[in-house]
Amino acid sequence: MHEYFDLQGKTALVTGGSRGVGREVVRMLVRSGARVLFTWHNRDKAATELIDSLGGETAGVFMHQYEQADERSCDILFQRMRQIFPQGLDFCIANAGIWPVQEIALEQMETTHWRQTMSVNLDGVFFLLRRAIPLLRSGGRIVLLSSTAGQAGEAGHADYAATKGALISLAKSLAAELGQRDITVNCVAPGWIDTEMVAPALTPARLERIIADIPLGRVATAQDVAGPILFLCSPLARHITGEVLNVNGGSVLCG
Repeated sequence: MHEYFDLQGKTALVTGGSRGVGREVVRMLVRSGARVLFTWHNRDKAATELIDSLGGETAGVFMHQYEQADERSCDILFQRMRQIFPQGLDFCIANAGIWPVQEIALEQMETTHWRQTMSVNLDGVFFLLRRAIPLLRSGGRIVLLSSTAGQAGEAGHADYAATKGALISLAKSLAAELGQRDITVNCVAPGWIDTEMVAPALTPARLERIIADIPLGRVATAQDVAGPILFLCSPLARHITGEVLNVNGGSVLCG
């Protein structure tokens, strides 16, 4: 089975790689043989610790500080990427995003709040993919991190749900555009994940209610979500495109 997850000679760009799901994706890709450039925003210590734990640049793992909502920052990222991977790109994993913890009804939501979520979660992915697509080699893979919220909605987080639903439509559109280049485009849509980003919202009482609606009886770990992303980058998934891979423990069955 090793041949199906042997990514030697492959190159990958992973946004938001210093923590949570992104960190586990970086680890799995590097350990499968890929060379990886990952971005981080404001957690320089976590980024440095990750790159050191994987053997540093000599092991083919690189980091780059990045402001996802800033188009100029995206330009600089791809200047760096072309220096590191002059041969081109095989995998683009658009993982970085924000989930504002505070629940706000739409009629009470400030325009600045809405625009911030849109600029990071949607505009930033547009900036990223517009630059990545010309560099993707035949057989390349794009994986977008959507969410169960993008399919079922999420009360108090309409801004977040709207961006994640848009990513699903974006993936399907790009799958149709890029198929002739043998490039697949898919979404992974997690439910609740036990990560730093959502930890403030997972109070004991709320966690109990969430788990009651998950047939598997637990929230996902970062590794639970990173594994399916690795699968979509592997030869096993070469005929899957325009799809949404749900990783939610069966929670949608209770909806």
